[in-house]
Amino acid sequence: MDKTLIVTNDFPPRPGGIQAFLHSMALRLDPSEVVVYASTWKRTREGVEATARFDAAQPFTVVRDRTTMLLPTPRVTRRAAGLLREHGCSSVWFGAAAPLGLMAPALRRAGARRLVATAHGHEAGWAQLPAARQLLRRIGEGTDTITYLGEYTRSRIAAALTPQAAARMVQLPPGVDEKTFHPGSGGDEVRARLGLSDRPVVVCVSRLVPRKGQDTLILAMPRILAAVPDAVLLIVGGGPYRKELEKLAAGTGVADSVRFTGAVPWEELPAHYGAGDVFAMPCRTRRGGLDVEGLGIVYLEASATGLPVVAGDSGGAPDAVLDGETGWVVRGGSAEDAAERIVTLLEDPELRHRMGERGRVWVEERWRWDLLAERLQDLL
Repeated sequence: MDKTLIVTNDFPPRPGGIQAFLHSMALRLDPSEVVVYASTWKRTREGVEATARFDAAQPFTVVRDRTTMLLPTPRVTRRAAGLLREHGCSSVWFGAAAPLGLMAPALRRAGARRLVATAHGHEAGWAQLPAARQLLRRIGEGTDTITYLGEYTRSRIAAALTPQAAARMVQLPPGVDEKTFHPGSGGDEVRARLGLSDRPVVVCVSRLVPRKGQDTLILAMPRILAAVPDAVLLIVGGGPYRKELEKLAAGTGVADSVRFTGAVPWEELPAHYGAGDVFAMPCRTRRGGLDVEGLGIVYLEASATGLPVVAGDSGGAPDAVLDGETGWVVRGGSAEDAAERIVTLLEDPELRHRMGERGRVWVEERWRWDLLAERLQDLL
């Protein structure tokens, strides 16, 4: 791998899936060959101190821009080009293709030989808007390859590119640490702490935002409870939608069967997955296709933990499920469909075990971080 400048707005300690993806990949590259140029998370004293602690603990160099939103402005582009030359980098990895990939021509002039731009879910939304579509086309022409999460994002982004740029696309999804997410991850302790040891648990791990479908699960609970009266829905994560979800649970009459953990430290997430019998996140597409699920790494983390999954059909979520083998894909937003599949799984321990085992094997075969990091190294 050539020495690489990673240019990204999304990087810890700022929380989020893209941030975790980029950090996990960076940790699997040779630290002497990596320099990260990222935005500042928060400009508050607490945020600056947290960022400084995080950066100091990394095995590679991290350079922070003063802005909290890294955009391809002339100033940012000049600084990125300066870092490329200062650190002797010959490759660039854009943590998000849009809009940072617009810097590609300038960085190539500064000496970059390889430019890789990683697309997530929002680029698929860009591909539907005329002006943004033209910017995606420019990014495709300026970089050596745009990577994609799965077939959903590939097909939509490719439609905005030239045929030559579309042919250069390569799949690079986030991976799963199968040594961290595994069936013995500590779920029994979490269940005991929450008083759920003897209850069937449907767990959902995700940010609390409307697209993820926690509201659909709450609306499904009356049907689930009619068949499995002691079932409980464990909602793991924080986010702006929590108050609305709590009101919905109360209004639906299922508040006693819904538990909210709030935000959970990353190191405790495997045990919270393990506290479930079934994982469910029936995500849905919103805002006319602009708010979609890019992939849904949570389904794969649940599979690695040995759980069957119930996924929504938004965006690339079905790419993270072998429908009928590791779980099922249901219509996003359909409480009836979600309830039917969840009840089937709660009532059939053998089916849960079989789907959970198949999911674990699938993650080990295809979704391990080491396999995907090798792919990135080849691209760079």
